Amino acid sequence: MSGSRFHVHGPHDHEVEHAIHSHAEEHGSHVSHERPQGGGMSSRIAVSTAIIATVGAVFAYLGGATQADAGRYKNDAAIKMTEAASQWNYYQSKSTKQALTEFALENAAADRKGAFQEKIDRYETEKQQIQNEAKKLEGEAREWDQRSEAQLHQHHRWAQATTMLQIAIALAAMAILTRKKWLEYGMFGIAAAGILTGIAAAAHL
Repeated sequence: MSGSRFHVHGPHDHEVEHAIHSHAEEHGSHVSHERPQGGGMSSRIAVSTAIIATVGAVFAYLGGATQADAGRYKNDAAIKMTEAASQWNYYQSKSTKQALTEFALENAAADRKGAFQEKIDRYETEKQQIQNEAKKLEGEAREWDQRSEAQLHQHHRWAQATTMLQIAIALAAMAILTRKKWLEYGMFGIAAAGILTGIAAAAHL
């Protein structure tokens, strides 16, 4: 949704107004009698469309920003998991050395057993430190992954809100062209739903 664009339909409204006035001049007072509120309706919808387009542009920007954040956080999670995997490989290497040293201890002369035991104790301490670091990195990876999912959910909300406002703008154009009140009501209804969805996105709902 980061590429979404909203356009205030000022030029379009101008052309529609021009067509309406020309139609009114051709039909004289008959048209004026049937549609006395036409100008007011057009002005009301034009102003509403400008507001909806402005809000929609903000929603589109926020949707793009959250999508970018979701991708960045997912990448950070992958980096942490790679670092954790490296730590576990290091841990396995220490375990192998410790096992070989324990084997040597069993077959070593009595005067050398102390040196081998010191190595075993050192390996055990190093393994514990490596294990702690690996688990810490895994925890950080899970945190980044959760943040990515939260941003992606928020992005979907912004996208829904933006789409609703785009539909509202389309209905506004149709309402001006057809003078159908139900289209105007539909525009306001869908625009309100889009704004409420945007509020839900801002609240991380």
